[in-house]
Amino acid sequence: MNKKVAFYTLGCKLNYSETSTLGRLFSNAGFDTVDFTDKPDVFVINTCSVTDNADKKCKKVVKEALKVSPNAYVTIVGCYAQLKPTEIAEIPGVDMVLGAAEKFQIIDHISDLTKKPKAVVYNQPVSEANEFVPAYSFGDRTRTFLKVQDGCDYSCSFCTIPLARGASRSDTIENVIEQAKQIAASGVKEIVLTGVNLGDFGIINGKRENKFFDLVKALDEVEGIDRIRISSIEPNLLTDEIIEFVAASKRFMPHFHIPLQSGSNKILSLMRRRYKRELYADRVAKIKQLIPDCCIGVDVIVGFPGETREDFIDTYNFLNELEVSYLHVFTYSERENTLAAEMSGVVPGSTRADRSKMLHILSDKKRRAFYQTQLGRAEEVLFEGDIKEGFMHGFTRNYVKVKTKFDPVLVNELKAVRLANVSADGDVEITESEEILVH
Repeated sequence: MNKKVAFYTLGCKLNYSETSTLGRLFSNAGFDTVDFTDKPDVFVINTCSVTDNADKKCKKVVKEALKVSPNAYVTIVGCYAQLKPTEIAEIPGVDMVLGAAEKFQIIDHISDLTKKPKAVVYNQPVSEANEFVPAYSFGDRTRTFLKVQDGCDYSCSFCTIPLARGASRSDTIENVIEQAKQIAASGVKEIVLTGVNLGDFGIINGKRENKFFDLVKALDEVEGIDRIRISSIEPNLLTDEIIEFVAASKRFMPHFHIPLQSGSNKILSLMRRRYKRELYADRVAKIKQLIPDCCIGVDVIVGFPGETREDFIDTYNFLNELEVSYLHVFTYSERENTLAAEMSGVVPGSTRADRSKMLHILSDKKRRAFYQTQLGRAEEVLFEGDIKEGFMHGFTRNYVKVKTKFDPVLVNELKAVRLANVSADGDVEITESEEILVH
């Protein structure tokens, strides 16, 4: 009988794509992938280390795993595993820790499932993580996260990602196209392009071979994929040519997610970001000029060291006036081995929480206002297989989240609907549309 493996993923879309690839490695080695609660022989926990909370979550997942299957072999991979291997090795029940350069050799390392008194750690310096390993998520048939880039050469003062994932490196355009064709053949309708610094795509073996725009143009030619989304792109790397191309494309969706982090130039400078807020405002204006109904998401950090009340109000007002659609709000948390952790002007935890709450309320207001502008329109929705209180959900091309009564026939289908009204929970309710939509 085959051994059973279960996976648990913390963190970003990139992690989800890599967990799927680890799953395929286990499958090829004769393991059966099962649910977390199905008493697996092996648990693989793919970790994140963007916030303190992610570290605590890792410990909790290990604890829950051992309640389910007390004798299971527990392996930790991912960013936290690269940054804090000895700390993880001390967590009761952990058997193996694999760093960034080792995680895709997991089958070689895991051949002996004997639990030993002390966890084994395979963790080379992150500089050894210099090969690009392709990955894409599979299982959620509606949408696939396709990893095209890894690592980061930027040195933002708050971020541990370069320490956890190494230097910027990319797949070849040829490989990405080949994977996109495989994904299309499997029946998936939407690809989400992911990377650590996606707009920096094109560095292979330390040399720039291509630009992200070259990849965008090539992917637009792949038959069989209805939708392509750009998961997140730095404002200084989002060029006019990319915006103009997406505006005219049938496959690339009118949806950008652009990290801002602060609306104060003083704080942006302390963060060592590579732009000022004026550039960010210019990018939003350019998008809205060419794609008026485009959905624009924003990452923002509150409570960064040195952020005064005036700086925060500066950020709040900047975002309030900006024509964006929703915010992802992060509360700053100190990370070891970062410049920000040594900075003065520490913002009290309660103040950070208050500022986060204010921006969450602003985000809800922005999303509702954006959705209101879309009501009455005929739109094409890709429905997903989730069921929540008898409803299923889907997204329009421009990322409006809609809900309707669950119908199994609609799963992974593109359907023309009319956006009727915003429900109390913030999703958009729909009616059927007979219109034939041509984009």
